[in-house]
Amino acid sequence: MPGGKHRKTLEAVFAEPIRANVAWVAVEALFVALGAEVSEGRGSRVRVSLKGIDAVFHRPHPRKETDKGALKSVRRFLTEAGISP
Repeated sequence: MPGGKHRKTLEAVFAEPIRANVAWVAVEALFVALGAEVSEGRGSRVRVSLKGIDAVFHRPHPRKETDKGALKSVRRFLTEAGISP
């Protein structure tokens, strides 16, 4: 399990109510820290593969924060991969 700022990001992803201030770069860094394979898709898409679970996310723009809907998707993806805070 990740430590330091990645643990804080993981806790923020699973926080209730869903937060609107989680930076996408922190979410991507969390994926990498957990051992995920992250690759660029078309446009703003990011493909993530972790423990046999695959997902595609959209990088937020122009804002750097992840919106609540995307954060729900990240939470569901991590849960399916067996990751929780």
